[in-house]
Amino acid sequence: MRKYTIAMSIRVVCVVCMIWAEGWWLAVCAAGAIFLPYVAVVLANVNMSRPGAVERPGAILPTAPRERTDETP
Repeated sequence: MRKYTIAMSIRVVCVVCMIWAEGWWLAVCAAGAIFLPYVAVVLANVNMSRPGAVERPGAILPTAPRERTDETP
């Protein structure tokens, strides 16, 4: 989440800098504004956990299947 926020903040800076930039600086700012969302999403989706580690919330417990009753009234 932190990496995504930093990347998107840099994108906002690039968009704002496009107002005052001229020449090739305008192209640099435009490229940053266009490509940073892709980079931010890829960085946000990188899994940094150890391989083989199982992640699940602690509140979820395995439950036994319900017994089926075939009672006909």
